[in-house]
Amino acid sequence: MFPIIPANSVTAASGNDEGIFGFGQLHSGGAASTAVTNLVSNAGVVASDTVGVGTARRFMTATQYGGDKGIYGFGWSGSNLSMTNLVSNAGVVATDTAGVGTARQGLGSCSYGDDKGIFGFGYSTSRTAITNLVSNVGVVASDTVGVGTARESSMAACEYGGDKGIFGFGATTSYVAITNLVSNTGVVASDQAATTGTARGYLGACDYGGDKGIFGFGTTGSATAVTNLVSNAGVVASDTAAVGTARSGLGACEYGGDKGIFCFGGSPSSTNLVSNAGVVASDTALVGSSRSYSRGCSFN
Repeated sequence: MFPIIPANSVTAASGNDEGIFGFGQLHSGGAASTAVTNLVSNAGVVASDTVGVGTARRFMTATQYGGDKGIYGFGWSGSNLSMTNLVSNAGVVATDTAGVGTARQGLGSCSYGDDKGIFGFGYSTSRTAITNLVSNVGVVASDTVGVGTARESSMAACEYGGDKGIFGFGATTSYVAITNLVSNTGVVASDQAATTGTARGYLGACDYGGDKGIFGFGTTGSATAVTNLVSNAGVVASDTAAVGTARSGLGACEYGGDKGIFCFGGSPSSTNLVSNAGVVASDTALVGSSRSYSRGCSFN
């Protein structure tokens, strides 16, 4: 006998419910690196600071893995790093795990295959396109030979299509609008032009709506707040007019199962919520330490 489903029932959200932003460069106190984190509720409310765990650093990145957990990786703290910090499904950040893969900064990361992650690109002793896969238990693999144009400057990445990913933007000798798709088995494709999106770096990206993504904000040399939507087929749209304070060095993550949030960057920092239709809201005042180069991921 088939179950009776009420006519007004709502399909369960396809993504994670909460998020976390962590690490970065403080805007006060000498602009030092920090390891503080801020949780994001399933209503998009950013909590006050949680005392940092792990090495204080900036220019790192973060991604979801295991379906409900997260991982911070790489970055800079006087020198390039390859260490990682796992995030539990309760948003608790673990101590440092010794790095696997080339130490570097200014890279991007996203989830793929429903429960795995990938770190990619960045700067070591030069720009690189190498990637490192993250298993569904948070184990980082050794380097995979790079595919696509080597680049840095805190390029961004997000999930799309439910189980695939996309790296986008960043800098070579100048800012670019190149993107690279990631298959549901973690294979990175060659370069594709990002339509007419503004070439920039130090931007954020997250998924929304269950199967789509959004790139937003960043710098062209001057701060901007333009966004670019990513379809469920990985097609990047042209610029959407800016909403919110133009800024760079920010992070983004999913929350509430199908929505997103851009946070930090600028001074003072602020947040901008993204609806499940990809509409960016005006600024919300930030709770927590104002800083740049903080990254986020979803969990739970």
